[in-house]
Amino acid sequence: MSIYQHFRQEEHAFVDQVLSWKDQVEMYYTKQLTDFLDPRERQIIRSVIGESNDDIRVSFWGGDKEAERKRALIAPFYEEHKIDDYELVLYQANFAKKFININHGDVMGAFLGLGLERKKMGDIIINNDQIQIYTTKDIALYVQTNLVAINRANIRLEEVSLNESLERNDIWKEQTHSVSSMRLDILIKEIYRISRSKAAQLIKREQVKVNFKTVSDQAMTVLEADLISVRGYGRSRIIEIGGMSRKNKTFVTSAVLKT
Repeated sequence: MSIYQHFRQEEHAFVDQVLSWKDQVEMYYTKQLTDFLDPRERQIIRSVIGESNDDIRVSFWGGDKEAERKRALIAPFYEEHKIDDYELVLYQANFAKKFININHGDVMGAFLGLGLERKKMGDIIINNDQIQIYTTKDIALYVQTNLVAINRANIRLEEVSLNESLERNDIWKEQTHSVSSMRLDILIKEIYRISRSKAAQLIKREQVKVNFKTVSDQAMTVLEADLISVRGYGRSRIIEIGGMSRKNKTFVTSAVLKT
């Protein structure tokens, strides 16, 4: 039985990467620290390495327990995992909210505009007139030196302690569904309470992202830990795919980000 049958075709390269990390730890007893991973990528690591592996210990951290994006630390079972091992840096900046609005997309656009990859940035927290971003230690100085403007607002990044993370305003509302299929169009219909034809239309117009990637296949199978974003309707995530009902429907627990 091939390990790949449990994953999407586009996830196979990441599965290979996880297997490589696993081999490195087992053969050379070295730690492997990843970049920031989304929930689906972390689910893949758990599936490939196994949470009951006696030789390898895997843990995740993204700055606080509510972090959406986290780094994985894969190490021999006897290694203690400390916060410093994740090599995170937290930057904070202020902006004049009275005169300009800054959202997550603005911050992300400015970060990517420096020629950096998305995997090098963790969560973005915006609370009133303050912005905080998590990044990796290896590029932190470059980010601090060059990220000086966001959405026409000049900013100055200052490093703060990881213990000084701002309070998050995100509120996720959980809900349970019973679905006939794990097709993307059916899940969007149930989660956002719209018609299936409307869901299909949104997907066809490339207004839907799964795990931050635009998708156009309405028959795509939704998997546990997937993040779904629908333009005009918001974000959601698949928390758990449960058992079957008497009517042969699948129980699914999702959460929708309330705005």
